[in-house]
Amino acid sequence: MSQAFVKNDADTPEEPVKRQPSGRPNYVTVTGLAQLEAKLLELTLLRAELLAQKRPDEPGGLPLRQAEIDLSYFETQVKQAKVVDNRGLDSDEVRFGATVVISENGGPAKEFVIVGEDEADAAAGKLNWASPLAAVLLGARKGAKVTWARKTGDAVIEILSVTYPKA
Repeated sequence: MSQAFVKNDADTPEEPVKRQPSGRPNYVTVTGLAQLEAKLLELTLLRAELLAQKRPDEPGGLPLRQAEIDLSYFETQVKQAKVVDNRGLDSDEVRFGATVVISENGGPAKEFVIVGEDEADAAAGKLNWASPLAAVLLGARKGAKVTWARKTGDAVIEILSVTYPKA
């Protein structure tokens, strides 16, 4: 059989991945805004480098298209950023930017920081303010026990401590 009529997946160009903003307010910590601005600068430099390497007669490749899509996303995120600066706050109430130590169902203590969605990193203990767990924690105080309804069963979360970074 001739290969001319056989579709080869390797011939199909990859498409860039487009990030979609959540539609929620883009709350960020002071650190989160600095991270967004650094990413914006990094992507601006990457795009300039990719454009300089591109020949005038060739279309933009996947890396250039991806850089342009990411650049657009981060430009929007920086423009829409709403800085919430709770550094130095003296409160035992969980708010944006708080470091919260919890115990789930009497288990070992776990520490989370409530941050913006672009800052969130579960592995690093940075919890998106709009996540289901953060929604349960926000507004609660040290010593409170709150219920986190999950598909796998409810969890009782005890808030062991609430702190805020120094100003």
